[in-house]
Amino acid sequence: MPPHCDTKDGPVVTAAKRALESGNVNLVLIWVPEEAEGEVKGAFDRVIQARKAGQAAWEGADEWFFETVVRLHRAGEGEAFTGLKPAGLDEGPVVPRAEKAIETGDPGETIRFIRQALEEDLKHRFRRVMETKGYDVNDVAAGRAYVQAFIGFVVHAHHLHAGISGHGGHGHEGHPAASRGPGKNMPKTEGTPKG
Repeated sequence: MPPHCDTKDGPVVTAAKRALESGNVNLVLIWVPEEAEGEVKGAFDRVIQARKAGQAAWEGADEWFFETVVRLHRAGEGEAFTGLKPAGLDEGPVVPRAEKAIETGDPGETIRFIRQALEEDLKHRFRRVMETKGYDVNDVAAGRAYVQAFIGFVVHAHHLHAGISGHGGHGHEGHPAASRGPGKNMPKTEGTPKG
């Protein structure tokens, strides 16, 4: 889920506003799981009625509706609802680029930005592996630093690929290296004797 789906200017609330303005609940139903449709439709009908009762009731009802759809959206993603966040929060560098790509029909800037960040990150992690690889076999602390660098590169690369290829889950998985210990994919840690 994008980091701003629970903000007042995020896509879920924006869709809810459009639904209320147009009278068409379908504009927001796409943001909630199918099993939540009944609850959203019921809330929508109540808000439409409240809007007829005057400005004070309208504003409170709108806010309640926004909270309802965001809560159901987050539940559909397996996330807890912690309340609506204010508009204008920092979304980070990717979300605005990705949304602009959708608006313009051109993903080029988003792809270039992510490719550069990914390349810099993996090169940094790889350099750390190379810096620690030639450790003294009798220096256990240095060997552990190598193993941590190794895991930081190999496991991170694996998780990136799993996320890109759709094999990564939405939730957090256990750290593979923590459960498997040294094994077939772990480095051979003979090290390089020094001196």
